[in-house]
Amino acid sequence: MGALIAGIAVFAATLGIFAYCLPRPGRPHRFVDTELEPYVGVAFCAGFALGVTMILSSILSMIG
Repeated sequence: MGALIAGIAVFAATLGIFAYCLPRPGRPHRFVDTELEPYVGVAFCAGFALGVTMILSSILSMIG
């Protein structure tokens, strides 16, 4: 049950940070056109993947 809650928390935190990094009207985020831009994309992808993996793993362990 703890992994389910942690997975939901990781997924929600990544979603919140992603929403914060979306471009605002007329101005992009500060990581756009920098050397860190690809790493930020990888971090978002890893955060979502980690959250989903933790959620699915805990659901499968509850079932069987």
